Amino acid sequence: MSRTPDDYDLEIKQLAKELRILKKQLERSEKDRIRLENTNRTKESLLKRVICELQESQSILERKSTDLEQAVTKLTAMQTELVEAEKMAALGGLVAGVAHEINTPVGVSITMASTLMDETQKLMQAVAAGPLRRSLLDHYLLIAEESTSLILNNLNRAGELVQSFKQVAVDQTIAEKRRFAVKPYLEEVVTSLSPQIKHTGHSLTVTGDNSVVLSSYPGALAQVATNLVTNSLTHAYPCEARGHLRFDVSQHQDQVVVNYSDDGCGIPEAIIGKIFDPFFTTARDKGGSGLGLHIAYNLVMQRLQGQIEIRSVEGQGTEFTLLLPISVHSQSQV
Repeated sequence: MSRTPDDYDLEIKQLAKELRILKKQLERSEKDRIRLENTNRTKESLLKRVICELQESQSILERKSTDLEQAVTKLTAMQTELVEAEKMAALGGLVAGVAHEINTPVGVSITMASTLMDETQKLMQAVAAGPLRRSLLDHYLLIAEESTSLILNNLNRAGELVQSFKQVAVDQTIAEKRRFAVKPYLEEVVTSLSPQIKHTGHSLTVTGDNSVVLSSYPGALAQVATNLVTNSLTHAYPCEARGHLRFDVSQHQDQVVVNYSDDGCGIPEAIIGKIFDPFFTTARDKGGSGLGLHIAYNLVMQRLQGQIEIRSVEGQGTEFTLLLPISVHSQSQV
């Protein structure tokens, strides 16, 4: 069975614990100090082996990133073919939109893999130079943990985006149902969206009850949240405007309530009844496909077995309310 980055993290944490014990023994006697030095040499050898294994794992993650980049290329090529076929032309924008959204998690994954490689090389140089400082090891472990977590989260999100394309273009795909805490999960989604938010100047926060739990499909909720945020970024703010986007989580009896709001320009009353319609968009010139809110609507109503409501006043922002059952009925994989 192949080992995972988590296995390596656990092994390195155990190694750090042993080094702390050896340091205390060193303070007790000179004889223990000599034994500690011998042990450190052994541990450094083990650390080199662990670093090699981490590099192998990093190579695997980089190959996955490359595969996703190739998928983006294939989706872009598919766009050209769809435009040539009149009856499929409407899906061309979807392919472009999916390719654009996949670029963000793929880019984050590549950046984090590069950071991990740089830090690994620095650690190897330090090991080769002599006794390893504890502070340097702690720094490397922190970077490794954060990098691998971001890489896995973003690659998983990219995979879910490809699945969302299948849902609209081919057929709905049922993801795994499990219990999860809603607010912490949305915070993970917000973290994965941070590269997309950073350059806009907007702020995106998650508030509410940490204890609210759903037995549902987290991938579907992540896609809904992503589409709502993307919709705000595309439509709610004029150029150079800075705004605040917020998720709020609460529970009322047997329903989980997720409120999403922005303080943007709002939606004109004349079109608010059309926003969930497939291919309806007012931002075609910006690359909008008109499917983001349609996908969100279908995921809430079908996969999450809930309801979605919208309230908006032109000039005063927009609020979406998701009413979700605490536990959904299992759906067969298709």
